[in-house]
Amino acid sequence: MMRFLEPYSECIHDTLRIVAGYCFMLHGLQKLFGVLGGQQPELVSLLGLAALIETIGGALIALGLFTRPAAFIASGEMAAAYFIAHAPRDGMFLFPVANQGEPAVLFCFVFLYLAAAGPGAWSLDARLGRK
Repeated sequence: MMRFLEPYSECIHDTLRIVAGYCFMLHGLQKLFGVLGGQQPELVSLLGLAALIETIGGALIALGLFTRPAAFIASGEMAAAYFIAHAPRDGMFLFPVANQGEPAVLFCFVFLYLAAAGPGAWSLDARLGRK
């Protein structure tokens, strides 16, 4: 039924990588520099480490450079964020919409997919001949 999208699958894959990486990077910049409504944490803390992973990892993912390892690390960070910060809230472990964990869950699985599927054709990895 949706076969009309098949010719665009590579384009959609690359667009997903770019947009997800960019949004992830913005979350990191929000934490790292206290911009876009964020608050700056201590750099030597879990939140500071998250800010660095999100800023650097998001930029690498958006550019498609070292995509697989960056996406794998970002996926792990989001899994940890969910279980550390969101799951314990009000006994709502299975309800990300209730514990404000939806972005963490979605980023986790999008990045896990990108770690498995790779960067796509519109990436610096592809340009540099890396798989």
